[in-house]
Amino acid sequence: MLATLSGPHWFDADTVASETSWTAALLAAGTAIEAAETSGFALVRPPGHHARPRTAMGFCLVNNVAVAARHMQAEHGMERVAIVDYDLHHGNGTQEIFWEDDTVLFVSLHAWPFYPGTGGPTEQSDTTVNVPLSTESGDEEYLLAFDSVVIPAVERFGPDLLLVSAGFDAHEEDPYRQMRVTDEGVRELSRRCAALAPRVAAVLEGGYNVATLPRLVSAALEGFSENATAG
Repeated sequence: MLATLSGPHWFDADTVASETSWTAALLAAGTAIEAAETSGFALVRPPGHHARPRTAMGFCLVNNVAVAARHMQAEHGMERVAIVDYDLHHGNGTQEIFWEDDTVLFVSLHAWPFYPGTGGPTEQSDTTVNVPLSTESGDEEYLLAFDSVVIPAVERFGPDLLLVSAGFDAHEEDPYRQMRVTDEGVRELSRRCAALAPRVAAVLEGGYNVATLPRLVSAALEGFSENATAG
């Protein structure tokens, strides 16, 4: 799996939007499409999984992974697409976009209760699987949830393509410091994702420690590459 860069690499912590933000958002969405087409990893800013159908939210202007999913369905005949989101935060925008669509499975591992306040244990449907985790969860809790909930859900769905909303803000050194996931945990989550479908691609979501994020992206790439079966 290759990494593809687009847009400014980081948002300043005090910046919500600027005159070039929309251009960056469009580039990010286009890069997510390219990643989906090539089984790559779109390293983009701004992220996307909080963006709702008609509303920007949580630093997200366009829902990159949703755009990529729809493109692959419309242009490449991928009838069933699964999205696995392991960002610290619930991907509320992705859930809302696909809530009534039985051709897209959305599975999210996230801290709860926490921003944006969605994705609780009762918020489920046939093709929406929320896995709320308590704060201070680490590798053991994440991987147990992945094995017991995520893998069976994706295997039952049988996707043609798996897209990963890869957020790294659950890492133990992230400024949010809500979770205790390690570098090896990131690698292993990515490795297990890569084994779930004949084609797999990823899109960067959160991750706010600029010192550790490059290292975590490398760990994720190693995990995705270990079991990736498509090019």
